[in-house]
Amino acid sequence: MTESSKRSTLNANSFLDSLTAVSPIDGRYRVYGDMLSVFMSEYGLIRARARVECEYLLALSETKGVGMRALSAEEKQLLAKLADVSLEDARIVKKIEQEGYEGIPATNHDVKAVEYFIKSKLRGTSLEDVAEWTHFALTSEDVNSIAIALMLRGALEEALLPALDIVQKTLGGLAKGHAGTPMLSRTHGQSASPTTFGKEMRVFESRIARQYERLTKSFILVKFGGATGNWNAHLVAAPEVDWQEFSRKFVERFNPTSPKASKDAGITLGLNSCTTQIEPHDTLAELFDNLRRINTILIDFSQDMWRYISDGWLSQKAKEGEVGSSAMPHKVNPIDFENAEGNLGLANALFEFYSRKLPISRLQRDLSDSTVERTFGVALGHSYIGYRSIARGLGKISVNEMAMLAELQEHPEVLAEAIQTVLRREGAKVPYEKLKDLTRGRKVSLEDFAAFIDGLDVSADVKKRLKKLRPENYLGLAEDIAKQ
Repeated sequence: MTESSKRSTLNANSFLDSLTAVSPIDGRYRVYGDMLSVFMSEYGLIRARARVECEYLLALSETKGVGMRALSAEEKQLLAKLADVSLEDARIVKKIEQEGYEGIPATNHDVKAVEYFIKSKLRGTSLEDVAEWTHFALTSEDVNSIAIALMLRGALEEALLPALDIVQKTLGGLAKGHAGTPMLSRTHGQSASPTTFGKEMRVFESRIARQYERLTKSFILVKFGGATGNWNAHLVAAPEVDWQEFSRKFVERFNPTSPKASKDAGITLGLNSCTTQIEPHDTLAELFDNLRRINTILIDFSQDMWRYISDGWLSQKAKEGEVGSSAMPHKVNPIDFENAEGNLGLANALFEFYSRKLPISRLQRDLSDSTVERTFGVALGHSYIGYRSIARGLGKISVNEMAMLAELQEHPEVLAEAIQTVLRREGAKVPYEKLKDLTRGRKVSLEDFAAFIDGLDVSADVKKRLKKLRPENYLGLAEDIAKQ
């Protein structure tokens, strides 16, 4: 069999499989991609669109002056059931779009296919007489704008935010558990004033906490103003209706009336009443910039953890049967932090592109944003994989306190800062320069410092206090900061 015929057979006989998927999110990392597929897939988009269209029918029926009759309780339940699109329903929608279905010609238009699907489902029911109110006075972007916002909110609240919460809480636990564990600092790669491992974990935890809070309070603006954002057709059809107020209230229907008690609640939708055919996407850019900052912080964290593991300050649990190298049996690699770094970097490349691309559209609209929006799940997917990888990596590590202490004690030169600062307070002449001559570019010991202190023109109490200094007790407020 030729390579060409093999490919034809594969294409003809295979469904999406983790081994045949082009994207690693749907392939190697499918176990994580499943968490997002219900929201960010084509199926998720169809479900969100159907929800908007059905909710719109309901809103029209409840608004005086529109002209649509009121619906019974049973008819409202029918609409709710229709909005809960199954995978088989979604396949029918795709057939309407691409091939045609049961007398409906192929639309070659994805939103129109959803409209026709809903109308077809209303036939033979008590709602058949109101079927033509489906998509009344709307343009596709009215439906898409709300649908995409709902997809993003669902993916964030059900997958990404919980995964981030695990990382943040784990960091908080490390910060408290190792608040007083002494550790050598490095600035410019050189030994620097000591810190504690817990305090360094608190730095990352607090950075993530700040961005996490901003993310949970995100405000996504959507549009619902018709073909070019002016409610033109709406006003002609029903001039007595306040369509801006109607649209504002309609968008509010998609926000929870009683937010969850958890901090994951709070991503809200709001009407942008000043748009072209599309919502300008500025709030989407803000959202993606927020995610990009989170990912950047976690890349920074992953690289630091990689170095701590490399230095032997952190140990990794070896998993039974796991191989670290095909050639070197001893290796236990920091693959989770490396995996996170790669996935988060890839996600950030997309987020940065979204923030540059999405707010730009020629005149009242061009379609270049549409294909870009379909990749949102890719960026969210790589972010989610990164968060899960970090959580998995954190679950494998243990802090080698003795190795940290031993390394710190090998660098008594870090006490030079403390000594020269005390001498400044005591009025000694050129203390910085004296300590520089003693320590810079030289290997010094505690004995060298003791001899230096003995020769100082300061009180016996000051000398005694300086001689008690050790790298492991020169920690400042690090422990307190870690416990905050």
